[in-house]
Amino acid sequence: MENQAKTALVTGGTRGIGRAIVVQLARTGYNVVFTYNSSDDLAKALCDEFNSSSEKVIGIKADAADFPSAENVISKTLEKFGRIDILVNNAGITKDTLILRMSPDDFDAVINANLKSTFNYTKLAVKAMLNLKWGRIINISSVVGITGNPGQSNYVASKAGVIGFSKSVAKEVATRNITVNVIAPGFIESDMTAKLNEKQKEAITNLIPQKKIGKPEDIAGLVKFLITEDASYITGQVICVDGGMTM
Repeated sequence: MENQAKTALVTGGTRGIGRAIVVQLARTGYNVVFTYNSSDDLAKALCDEFNSSSEKVIGIKADAADFPSAENVISKTLEKFGRIDILVNNAGITKDTLILRMSPDDFDAVINANLKSTFNYTKLAVKAMLNLKWGRIINISSVVGITGNPGQSNYVASKAGVIGFSKSVAKEVATRNITVNVIAPGFIESDMTAKLNEKQKEAITNLIPQKKIGKPEDIAGLVKFLITEDASYITGQVICVDGGMTM
């Protein structure tokens, strides 16, 4: 155990929203452990960005859907920093296709990566938070978990499941000074949106009252607020960050 600064654990931390959250938390002064599945170079670059002066950002390669891997991540985090105050469940994948073409493996893979991973890390982190008598859990869902979306029945099911799961856990731990909230992003700049042509981007922005695609930092900024004492009376909520798309 190196110090008693608050420690955050972020799953899926090397790209897009996850990376923005890691950066936000590290700059705010937290020790940060993030998981990643494949991008060794991106993970190293993210750690190097902060560890030139002090080692407070650590990446651990892990399959978020695998419970023993999650146990290993939690164990290493506690061994290194002695505590877990904040958990952000961000890891997720997509395997989009219409239901008639979707294979059972496609469905299972998305449910496991997006929903079971949230169970894995929440179950394990809650125990550490109970010892501290304090904790903040933030689960990243999606607006499509509320609205549905054709061609994404597996993804939508996983993200809707995250919402229901979070509300249930929020009720279980509410008296223990642990809050559980959900952020539901709309269209956010990512590797996927970067591949869209101008016509596709225009079609998307026409769905958004603010007429613009959000940035990963828009999600990270809300995470920063939800972990503060100013947000201590907010729990079991689903907050859409979507430029007004679902209102």
